[in-house]
Amino acid sequence: MSDLKALYQEVILDHNKNPRNFKKMEDADCSVEGYNPLCGDHYTVFLKMDGEVISEIAFQGSGCAISKASASVMSTVLKGKTRAEAEEWFEKFHHLVRGEMKGETGIDELGKLAAFSGVSEFPARVKCAILPWHTMKNAIEMKKETVSTE
Repeated sequence: MSDLKALYQEVILDHNKNPRNFKKMEDADCSVEGYNPLCGDHYTVFLKMDGEVISEIAFQGSGCAISKASASVMSTVLKGKTRAEAEEWFEKFHHLVRGEMKGETGIDELGKLAAFSGVSEFPARVKCAILPWHTMKNAIEMKKETVSTE
């Protein structure tokens, strides 16, 4: 098994079983729901902002291992980032899971997010991985409508 596939399994399984920031945030500045009708993933992403900085990020809901792990890792990566940085991370992650990052260029800087590079091999799972990110993007833009990967 390649190192990347071993990392994929380890990160996905760990963040699915022990999700970080998995809680309802009562005093959130913004919360947005996301839904993937294909496999039933349904999450709410909560953000607390300090000016342009994400001071707190949390999520709640249910879904497959990939979507839950993606939301968990996303929450650890984005806490303390600015809106602009969060949007940059969204773009990087989107390119990663769609298989648009070729070779090792750019993947090394992704840390644990690199574990999701294997998702591109399973097109139906791309929507699972990206759902929390689209939901977060609506939240940082203060858009209240539910995100759907339909």
